Amino acid sequence: MLKKQTVWLLTMLSLMIVLSVYYILGGNNNDNLAFINDGQSDQNQSVPTDSEATDSEGNAKVTGVESSSQDEIFTSIRMKVTENRDMKLERLNDVLAASSSSVSEKNEAKEEIDKIGTIETKEKILEETILNNAEYDDVLVRVDNDKVHVQVLVDQLSATEADNIMQLVRDEFGDEVTTDVNFQPSIEKE
Repeated sequence: MLKKQTVWLLTMLSLMIVLSVYYILGGNNNDNLAFINDGQSDQNQSVPTDSEATDSEGNAKVTGVESSSQDEIFTSIRMKVTENRDMKLERLNDVLAASSSSVSEKNEAKEEIDKIGTIETKEKILEETILNNAEYDDVLVRVDNDKVHVQVLVDQLSATEADNIMQLVRDEFGDEVTTDVNFQPSIEKE
């Protein structure tokens, strides 16, 4: 069995790889600006227009921020869910590896590991199915106990589209789960 330190190292390496790929693929986008807090706590700070974003000498300056794109939000939520599941899987694998664990504890841990794998697979299949059935920018599917949260990145979501998504969720997870379908308007890129 892998030691705890090795699992932690592999988790951190995989996180670094994911972040590197994300940075390389999305890092060339000049629409996102970094926010640096210089100690001012102005509650009603606005983003300057192009004419306001220059100093007296005509040099560009950054005084405001643009909100994060929805893609980044979906990615950060996915990473958080993955991180939480990885920690849970690590604890379950520790139970499996421990010689002090009883047979029933090991069986429960194995069943939980299998359940997590099944949920991850169904989430990915459902995301791909929803994306293939309609022209959405992105879809995020998360399972929380007996509730399936579906977040769609699209400007408008009709009742018919929401019903179709709910039917796809029922087809994948069964009728016993509650489905929550929301849409998130995409941010216009200038």
